Amino acid sequence: MVTENGIAVGALEMGGVSQAQGKRINGMTNDTASAAHVESDGAINAADEESTAACAEKSSVYGAETGDGRAVSRNTRFPHGISHDAFVLQYVQPGLVGLIDGTVSSLAPIFAAAISSSSRTAFLVGMATALGAGVSMGWSEALSDTGKTTGRGSAIVRGVITGGMTTIGGIFHTLPFLIPSLRLSLLIALIVVAIELFVIAWVRNRFLHVPMKNSLLVVTLGGAIVLAIGMLLGVS
Repeated sequence: MVTENGIAVGALEMGGVSQAQGKRINGMTNDTASAAHVESDGAINAADEESTAACAEKSSVYGAETGDGRAVSRNTRFPHGISHDAFVLQYVQPGLVGLIDGTVSSLAPIFAAAISSSSRTAFLVGMATALGAGVSMGWSEALSDTGKTTGRGSAIVRGVITGGMTTIGGIFHTLPFLIPSLRLSLLIALIVVAIELFVIAWVRNRFLHVPMKNSLLVVTLGGAIVLAIGMLLGVS
């Protein structure tokens, strides 16, 4: 009976040890599963954060490519804390208007005078056109909008910018006509005009987010039409 009890007691003790080991193994298994679960959750969260950042970056690039300037303007700041939109409205747009007008509108009188007369005449006509158009455009910009209703900034500042850029746009392709040779002056003037049109297209692409290809096409078309008018009048 003692032996049987001893055997029974030993069996009970072995059973207790087995149960303790089982609990320990189960605990280790549960801990391992919990750690794996936490690690999995961390990996998922990290993946979600990377995906969100990638989507935000893609959205910003998409906005710049498709012309949606709002996506770019929120994070862009210029000197004195001015936003991208305000900078374009108050400075870039008046300057761009003047540059386009000075470059394109002066082509007809300059080339008409050059072909029908001489380089000196073309130079005088070009200078008169650039300076006169600069004053006219500056006055028009300043008087047409005080900036209070539209938020376009100081009328005087915009007038100076527009007038100055109009004059610059007309003067650069006028200077080649200081060369006595008409053929050479015409060739250099055409090269200068091509550079001016490229600069206009670049500014539109940089600040207005217009695709460079489309901008070049539109700007070149306008310049070609005015240039053709001047040449036709010059040979008539």
